[in-house]
Amino acid sequence: MTGSRSTLTATARTVLLLALFALAGCGARPGAGILEVSHEPAPKTTQHTILVATTREADKRPGTLYGRDRATGLNFASATVSVPPTHEPGKIEWPATPPGNPETDFTVRAASRLDDAGFRAALNKELAKRPKGKREVFVFIHGYNTRFPEALYRMVQLKNDSGLPHVAVLFTWASGGNVTDYLYDSNSATIARDGFERTLRTLVDSGAEKVNILAHSMGNWVLTETIRQIRISDRPLPESKLGVVAMAAPDLDVDVFKAQMRRAGKPKKPYIILVSRDDRALRASSLLAGGKERLGAYEDEAELAELGAIVIDLTAIKGSDTANHGKFAEIAQAAPELRSALQSLELRPRVSTTETTVNAVGDTAKAAITFPLKILTAPLTALSNQ
Repeated sequence: MTGSRSTLTATARTVLLLALFALAGCGARPGAGILEVSHEPAPKTTQHTILVATTREADKRPGTLYGRDRATGLNFASATVSVPPTHEPGKIEWPATPPGNPETDFTVRAASRLDDAGFRAALNKELAKRPKGKREVFVFIHGYNTRFPEALYRMVQLKNDSGLPHVAVLFTWASGGNVTDYLYDSNSATIARDGFERTLRTLVDSGAEKVNILAHSMGNWVLTETIRQIRISDRPLPESKLGVVAMAAPDLDVDVFKAQMRRAGKPKKPYIILVSRDDRALRASSLLAGGKERLGAYEDEAELAELGAIVIDLTAIKGSDTANHGKFAEIAQAAPELRSALQSLELRPRVSTTETTVNAVGDTAKAAITFPLKILTAPLTALSNQ
């Protein structure tokens, strides 16, 4: 029996790895040197400054900044990246060769590593550019199999397409950046908890009026574990400074999430969970986890609502990746309207389970939203599909 189980386990793992390789696709991915600074004139581009907090070790190769190795502490950086005038929402226009053409590609305009004091100064400088009442931070935590340039450029794409005026802060943990690094990534995400807690405390102690967070895939393990450890510490974060907390395609065991929520307690503001029933990457992750359903594909919205979550179902929205794991990037342009819709829901009494419609962005793709004690239908449009 033992030998048979071992054979089956090995077979299942082989199938999983093959599935992961298939989902990753065969396209080239950014390597060392891709973040070379461009000095070409870029008058028609849109430029974004991204502040970086990371548990990655610095990579001294030119145009690289950070690699896959884990740092013993927290590192910081700042990067300014331009988005070309030909940019398509939801996409990243990678340069064929660094530094790229600013008229057609994402290009780095400036980049530097910072110390702790330099990061705090840069953060407050960016916040001071915003008027009072609009000094908010948008934090993005990437997921599994993500290299540093991919995390940085995804942050830029989200910032650009959403149009939100918040200060952009990328928290990037030491993902190995290969499909075979699932266990390495899982351990790296766990190691990153203290670094993310330190980052959050720095943000709330700054001039920021609100700190909003979006985590994707395995990045939600960093998020939920950090929230849990802060909640059970004797140093809770000021609730008034916490804004939207959104979880996109969370690669989390459903039972683990339930346990985290029970221990940390129901949040005063509901978490937003973006799910998709056709997420192939989460199916592969579920296989690796012994068939246990992942939070990003969970179907009991009412149970999640009881724990304190709004569930937005993106199944009806067409994804640009074959795995359907990155739909959150597709709807970035809907962020202001969706946020407004969700804020209006918070003002409504939570008395019974009802259905209503919130007009977010058009009506070509629908997303089912479960609000605590309410189930709502909100039209959403992935604008890149128009």
